[in-house]
Amino acid sequence: MAKEQLQVLNALDVAKTQWYHFTAIVIAGMGFFTDAYDLFCISLVTKLLGRIYYHNASDAKPGTLPPNVSAAVNGVAFCGTLAGQLFFGWLGDKMGRKRVYGMTLMIMVICSVASGLSFGKSPKSVMATLCFFRFWLGFGIGGDYPLSATIMSEYANKKTRGAFIAAVFAMQGFGILSGGMVAIIISSAFKAKYPAPDYQTDAFRSTVPEADYVWRLILMFGALPAALTYYWRMKMPETARYTALVAKNAKQAASDMSKVLQVELEAEQEKVENITQEKGNDFGLFSKQFLHRHGLHLLGTTSTWFLLDIAFYSQNLFQKDIFSAVGWIPNAKTMSALEEVFKISRAQTLIALCSTVPGYWFTVFFIDRIGRFAIQLMGFFFMTVFMFALAIPYTHWTHKDNHIGFVIIYSLTFFFANFGPNATTFVVPAEIFPARLRSTCHGISAASGKAGAIVGAFGFLYAAQSQNPTKTDKGYPPGIGVKNTLLILGGVNFLGLLFTFLVPESNGKSLEEMSQENEEEEQPSHDIRTVPV
Repeated sequence: MAKEQLQVLNALDVAKTQWYHFTAIVIAGMGFFTDAYDLFCISLVTKLLGRIYYHNASDAKPGTLPPNVSAAVNGVAFCGTLAGQLFFGWLGDKMGRKRVYGMTLMIMVICSVASGLSFGKSPKSVMATLCFFRFWLGFGIGGDYPLSATIMSEYANKKTRGAFIAAVFAMQGFGILSGGMVAIIISSAFKAKYPAPDYQTDAFRSTVPEADYVWRLILMFGALPAALTYYWRMKMPETARYTALVAKNAKQAASDMSKVLQVELEAEQEKVENITQEKGNDFGLFSKQFLHRHGLHLLGTTSTWFLLDIAFYSQNLFQKDIFSAVGWIPNAKTMSALEEVFKISRAQTLIALCSTVPGYWFTVFFIDRIGRFAIQLMGFFFMTVFMFALAIPYTHWTHKDNHIGFVIIYSLTFFFANFGPNATTFVVPAEIFPARLRSTCHGISAASGKAGAIVGAFGFLYAAQSQNPTKTDKGYPPGIGVKNTLLILGGVNFLGLLFTFLVPESNGKSLEEMSQENEEEEQPSHDIRTVPV
C-alpha cells in the first residue's frame, strides 16, 4: 500500500512546466553539449594528426596514424568515461548531486585546454600527452552522465519528466553539430590565410606548418561552453529528493524548493524520518533485497545500453568509407591537409543535421506520449531491419549507382537509434531506482554502455577489415569484412530488442512509485514484462 508522499516531492511531481525547468535543461544540457563536442571532435582531426606527425616523404599517400596510435587517440576518452561514470555515479549518491556536478565540469574545462597543449615535439610525446589528457577529459565527461540525468529526473514533474531528461540528452546532437561547424570555420580560415597545394602536387608543402594550430584550437574550444555554465551550475540548489530522502534534511529541502517553485512548503522532518527509517528502505546495492526488487531492472538497463552502443559507435567506422564512396570526400592525395579537415567536417555536419539531431527531438516530443518501452522496442526493431537490409545485399550497395540508397538506409538506422534506444537507455535508469542508489545505478548502466562503445569502436575497427590481406588498411591484419560485420551488428540489435522486455515502463509515474520507496509493505513489482519462453 502506498503511503502519503512528502509535500515537497509531491509539489515537484505536479508542478506545471515553469521557467526553472528550462534553466535546469539548459544547465544540465550544456554539460552534455560539451561531452558530445569533446568526444566526437577527435574524429575530425585524426587524419590531420597523421599528416603532420607521421608523414613519410617516399609514400604516395599522405601519412596516417598507425593502428595502435589511432586506437589509443580515439578510444582513450571512452576508457576515461567508463571510469568516470562508475566513480562519479557512486560519489553523486554519497556527497550529493550538486557538489560533484561542479567537480566534473572543472575537470572537463582543464583537460579540454590541456589536450590542445603538448609537451615536446616528437610524434610520441605529442600523442602521449594528448592521450593522457583525453583520458582525464573522458573521466570528467563520465561524471556528467549519471549526474545530469539524475538531477533532471529529480527536478522534473511527473507528466513531462521523460521529455525533460531526453531534452538534456538531445543537446548531444547540437554538440556533434557544433564540433563540425567549429572545425569548418577554423579550417576555412587557415586555408584562406595559408593556401597549400594538394598532396600529389607537392607532398611536403601540402601540410602547412600552421596546420598544427588547427587541431589544437578545435580540441580546446570544448572548454568554452563548459566554463560558461559553471557559475549557473554552482547556483543551482541540491535536488529535494537527495536532500530529503538521502541527506534526511527536510527543512533544507523545503526551503530550497520553496524558492525554486515559488510556493510555501512546510518542512516535514517527521515524515522524512519515517520514510528513511522504514524497513525495506535501507538496503544497499549488493543486498538480496536490491536483487529481488531491482535486479532484473538493472540487468535490463545495463544490457540494452551495452548492446545499443556496440551498434551506435561502430557507425563511425563506416562513416569515412561511406563519405568517400558517395564522393563527399575525395581521395586523400588529391587534397591538402586543411582541405581534408574541411571536407570531413562538412560531411559529419551534414549527417548530424539530417539524421542525428532530428532523431533526438522526435524522442523529446513522443516519449511522454507513447512511453519509453514503445520507443525503445521500435528503435531496436528498425535498427535490426535496416542493418540486415544493408548487410544481406551488401555487394549490390557497393555498385556506384546504388550509393545514394545505401546512405539513405544508413541514415535511417541512426535516426532510429536516436529516436529509440540511444535516448531511452539514458532516460530510464534515472527514473526506476531508489534516490539513494539512483546516481550509482545510472552510472553502472552508462558504464556498461561505454564498454559496448569500446567494443563497437575497436573490435569492429579490426573486424571490418577486408578478408583479402592486400586490401586491408595500412598496418591492420585481415578481418571478416564489412558484410559479415553488418550481419553481426544486426544480431546485436535484435538481442537489444529482447532485453528491452526486462525494463519497466515509468511513463507518468512518480519516482517514488517506480522505486517503491513509499510502499508500506514490500510488494513485487507488477510492471516487469517478461518474454514468453
